[in-house]
Amino acid sequence: MNCNEDNQQESDRFFKEFNDQLQKETNETGIFLPAMIKNRTTLKPTFKDAIPQIIASCIIHCIVIQGGINMAYSTVLNNGLQKAEGKLRISKDQESWIASLVTISLPIGSLLTGPLMDKFGRKSICLLTCIPASISWILILLSNSISTIYAGRVIAGASAGLSTVGILITCCLAVWLRWDTMAAVFLVLNCCVFLALFIVPESPYWLMCFSNGMLNENSTGRAEKSLKWLNRREIIYEQEYARIKEISSTRVMNAESSKTLLQSINLFYKELMLPTVYKPMCILFFLLLLQQLSGAYVVIFYAISVFKEIGGTFGAGLDAYGALVMLGVIRFIMSILTAYFSKRYGRRVLCISSGLGMTFSMFFSAMYMYLTSSCDENGTVKQTMANQKWLLLVIVLFYVCTSSLGFVVIPWTLIGELLPISVRGTGSGLMVSLAYIMMFGVIKSYPYAIEGMGGQGIFFFFSFTSLLGTSFVYFFLPETLGRTFTEIEQYFTTNRKTRSC
Repeated sequence: MNCNEDNQQESDRFFKEFNDQLQKETNETGIFLPAMIKNRTTLKPTFKDAIPQIIASCIIHCIVIQGGINMAYSTVLNNGLQKAEGKLRISKDQESWIASLVTISLPIGSLLTGPLMDKFGRKSICLLTCIPASISWILILLSNSISTIYAGRVIAGASAGLSTVGILITCCLAVWLRWDTMAAVFLVLNCCVFLALFIVPESPYWLMCFSNGMLNENSTGRAEKSLKWLNRREIIYEQEYARIKEISSTRVMNAESSKTLLQSINLFYKELMLPTVYKPMCILFFLLLLQQLSGAYVVIFYAISVFKEIGGTFGAGLDAYGALVMLGVIRFIMSILTAYFSKRYGRRVLCISSGLGMTFSMFFSAMYMYLTSSCDENGTVKQTMANQKWLLLVIVLFYVCTSSLGFVVIPWTLIGELLPISVRGTGSGLMVSLAYIMMFGVIKSYPYAIEGMGGQGIFFFFSFTSLLGTSFVYFFLPETLGRTFTEIEQYFTTNRKTRSC
């Protein structure tokens, strides 16, 4: 108790000195203006100034690659185990578990990551996520039973995010390497990321605002050191330090009003009754549900199986693995284009365009498969169509292209845009968790659906669901591009029937 009291007294003393200094550095209009930059013009950082931050960001984002690897590795692992001998040879049920288990633990990671990062720091949690990822690859690499592979997939999901880069890497490696060799490569990659993270400093914002729940000389000193690493030019460092100092002072002054976990949960349920909360949450829920039912993620998790279902070989030496590489390249390129188009044309336009493309591509794919399974009296239709398997591959890859343009990406973005600030933390975690639970259900049930409905049946279903999703976006989803969070909240407080904010 004495130690805690001493720490609290030290923190209170530092707060008083900090706020006194803050008052001295406030100009006549009441606007915060630190003394160190009062007489200087704010400079815009150059590319050279940003190089340390770019390096740090690239290292940090290497962690996210793990998510894409987990998704695309499902189809490689299942295809390899189907050819295996002995205990590792899998059944249809085991195939569905291997593909889907990686998603069942994702909700846990989604709910815990935010609070853990606030408590222990951004860098510490990034380092921590590399440990279960490495364990998962070791389990898969050394597995001598299906249960061990199950465990590896569950642990992998708890440490992952989502990334098209990881999908691309996995698709390319699958052409040359066995599933177990790929596991070894990914283990080495994860260890390299873990070591590289030690180069990156802790977030200066976290050190000033969250570290140990208080602001003191130690956290301020560490924040200064981190900022100097990220901003090598003195004047840029001073500007950033002043900005973070202002933000942290507001957090310090509001620290006493912070609520307990139980109070926060009660407040969330009360706010859930407000139209600004339950309306966007309902929109997000149905949008994420239709996203999963449209089959966009099924094609990634079961890519090789899907390509074998539509023919397996497509001429010119192109097989399912070659098509897998094409899928990875398309997903990667479209993720870059989507970032540009969403800023230029808006979320609604992209989702509607994406949904229509998915609808027509799945419909034509299903019709093709239906026609090849039926023929006239002479069998000419079946023979002619069956020799054009490359055309079906083009249509399916067009589906991948259009799904990546909007329906795979935009719903995740909208979680952070539609929810009001007051519930964004809790609400975002809840919506992401629900999305991953729905993903688990769809991925787990796909092998049974394809057996019961056939290839054309499941493609017709994906086409219908994509059309349903497009209609839902048109009638219910407001446009968020160019709108403030306040304007978006005001949209949900009215009973208007317009479809833009």
